[in-house]
Amino acid sequence: MGTLIQVYEEEHYPIPDETGAGVLRIPMDKHGLTQSNRPEVDSRDVVSESLRGKRELDVRQIRLWAQKSGVSSAMFD
Repeated sequence: MGTLIQVYEEEHYPIPDETGAGVLRIPMDKHGLTQSNRPEVDSRDVVSESLRGKRELDVRQIRLWAQKSGVSSAMFD
């Protein structure tokens, strides 16, 4: 039964692949945050470069971002 549900959901409700930048944007857009709202993650340059896809966040930054934004760090995988 679980397999049938999974197949149905994958067909009718696919989850799009998202980049790290896309994951960063979700809580930023939802809560009206800017790069300067997240100094605990790192400098604005790091957040900016990550949003533009020029830099990946490290594990520490992902954990901080997830904790402060209320999202699972697994979203960044």
